[in-house]
Amino acid sequence: MREFLIQRQGRANKMPQAPINDTVTIHQLIDDPYPIYRRFRQETPVVHVKAVGRTMLTKAAHTRAVKDNPGLFSSDDPGTPQTLAFRTRTMMRKDGEEHMCERMAMAPALSPKNLKQIWVPGYEVLTEKYLDALPRGEVVDLFSLLAGPISGRKVADFCGLTQVSDDDMQRWCQTLIDAAGNFGWFQDLFDKADKVNDEVDAAVAQSIVRLQGADDQSALATMINAENPIPLSQIQANLKLAISGGVNESRDSMLTTIFGLLTNPDQLEEVKRTNGWGGAFEEAVRWVAPIQVSSRRVTEDTEIGGIDIPKDEVVMTVQASSNHDEELFDEPEKFNAFRRPNPHQSFGSGPHHCFGTHLARMTVGKTMLPLIFERFPNMQLVDPDTVKWTGFGFRGPLSMPVRLQ
Repeated sequence: MREFLIQRQGRANKMPQAPINDTVTIHQLIDDPYPIYRRFRQETPVVHVKAVGRTMLTKAAHTRAVKDNPGLFSSDDPGTPQTLAFRTRTMMRKDGEEHMCERMAMAPALSPKNLKQIWVPGYEVLTEKYLDALPRGEVVDLFSLLAGPISGRKVADFCGLTQVSDDDMQRWCQTLIDAAGNFGWFQDLFDKADKVNDEVDAAVAQSIVRLQGADDQSALATMINAENPIPLSQIQANLKLAISGGVNESRDSMLTTIFGLLTNPDQLEEVKRTNGWGGAFEEAVRWVAPIQVSSRRVTEDTEIGGIDIPKDEVVMTVQASSNHDEELFDEPEKFNAFRRPNPHQSFGSGPHHCFGTHLARMTVGKTMLPLIFERFPNMQLVDPDTVKWTGFGFRGPLSMPVRLQ
């Protein structure tokens, strides 16, 4: 790697600036980033990657320190593709009171009471329904027949967009996350997101008529019926974040866990014996983080790992890499459902800690996984080598053919 690193000149009396990597391409990061991150951790853990226009942080200590210090590392990234993807500056790119106001507008929908009495029982019913529809003894694609549809349905119900089809929810999610993670700035991805934004806004308007004043605990009803509701544009943005992140994380974490267990049958048997589904879920999101990277703007001159980081530099915390940091994890490239401790950063930390963490753990980790393996105890991957994984900002498998038996 050293042969294609160009050392930037440090300012007088300052620490060295981050080396520039001008060889790694966005397509390499989309196709298979993990070998690249491994080399970065070993040789240049703080490195400016020209292809994405960000200074990447690949060590766990650095990424956590940045996430836990919002005063020094602001979420307000002025060059984020998210703004074009969602046609607004979302709460993900806001700090302090401004961020908290929008976050708390949706928080009552995810209260412990609602989780226990509404969302988890509802997901249990959905799980039985979607598993009932799967044929036994046949080869099916779990991506298209189970993980995608049920994740879309779960998020549609939570958002209050119950009239939206499973197919539309999946299409909206994929289009929005493709655009939000579009660090290659491909115009066609933004054009597709524009059309989806119009569709989501129309669905929200339709649902508002139904939910205005209703006794309903969905996210949309919670936000529009609040004593002091946030602006409609931000309500729409919050729901688009829930769609893009909620469907993606649920779908990809489910498939990754199933893949990890099916390719490690000895672990699967022990997980069944010990009811260790939660640990398997946590290991899956460490192994292949559904949300791989995040950006932060530096608010004043500082240093990270002995590297000078000037004010207004945008750093990228690569949780996909920090989750494989050899200082914390033995054999990080391997799936180990019994990894303890497992201090992964897939759900973030600090004020932007993932809103749907508890819902994902309870629905995927505690509901779907034991039920699918109970229904299909001898489920087999058709060919693990044909499962294609992709994504830089968001990552997961594109399909997962299995024989259900």
